[in-house]
Amino acid sequence: MASATGRPIAPLILSAEERAYLERQVRRHRVARSLSERCRVILRCADGVPSKSVASEIGVHEHTVGKWRRRFLKDRIEGLLDEARPGRPRTINDDQVAAVIERTLRSTPKDATHWSIRSMATETGFSHTTIRRIWNAFGLQPHRTETFKLSSDPLFVDKVRDIVGLYLSPPNRGAGAER
Repeated sequence: MASATGRPIAPLILSAEERAYLERQVRRHRVARSLSERCRVILRCADGVPSKSVASEIGVHEHTVGKWRRRFLKDRIEGLLDEARPGRPRTINDDQVAAVIERTLRSTPKDATHWSIRSMATETGFSHTTIRRIWNAFGLQPHRTETFKLSSDPLFVDKVRDIVGLYLSPPNRGAGAER
């Protein structure tokens, strides 16, 4: 490729461990689509494929290929992971969210037939807006007695988390994608 024009790029050489890791991420079913795409970009660049060709193969812009290539050369595998986003960091962790969901599904307040957002907030010590966000994210509506059924499945919280995760980050080729 001595006749290639454009800005020269640094060669991207992978160690055996890095290549194995990247290939594993591409094959995994339960990995974020964005990380899988980044890994495919790096693998194709390491094979010596030009950035324009990689971009057209994977379906991204060539600037995106350049971005991940530069980040990989600078930080290696860690460069492919998402950077911290701006904004206030979370003050409630996944275990606390799970505890609110468990309490909503498995118990009732002493003085009522179901939890309200404000009664749950008082009981847990979180703000009512936090409780509202949790209930909305997981589709909980304990006030709807005709349609709201308590699940007796001990893995319910994990299953709901998986389903919400699918909605927030759908797989690359989900069912019905060819329509």
